[in-house]
Amino acid sequence: MRLVLAVVALLLTGCGSGTTAATPQHNAADVMFLQMLIPQNEQGIEIVRLAAARPVPAAVKELAKAIEVTQQTEVTDMRRWLAEWNQPETVAPEAHAGHGGMKMTSPDLVGALRTAPDSEFTRRFLDVLTGQQQGAVELAQTENGTSGGVNAQARDLARRVIESRTAEVKQLLNVKT
Repeated sequence: MRLVLAVVALLLTGCGSGTTAATPQHNAADVMFLQMLIPQNEQGIEIVRLAAARPVPAAVKELAKAIEVTQQTEVTDMRRWLAEWNQPETVAPEAHAGHGGMKMTSPDLVGALRTAPDSEFTRRFLDVLTGQQQGAVELAQTENGTSGGVNAQARDLARRVIESRTAEVKQLLNVKT
């Protein structure tokens, strides 16, 4: 329950005002961050949904559900911002190669997780999801870096991603399998 409340609190802290008139509404770094985080989050949602029908510890199921809700809300917000900015939601993955590339989990790892026997699923799930969440942290750090974005909402989202995903990784590393 405490975890669910923490997730709700993180979502609520993301509600804020826009930027001032003197500051550009967004820049290329903001757009790139959102374009890269949307597919990263969608893949995270795909991964955590795999735990729903598997025999994993209750704490893992609870965390997976909280991650799904949080990341789906983030995707909805990011899509809305890009639409408001008249920017495309996605671009070809190679378009971001100069920025360190997409922080995605290998499709082979996700496929192997999908077909893993129940006896190995929890361990593999924890490994894959830990890497996925660490990738989100790395991506968010680019938004808040010195040459990052200027949009207050996108920068706040990046801050929340860093905080929440770092906390989730700590929880994942403490699960006993």
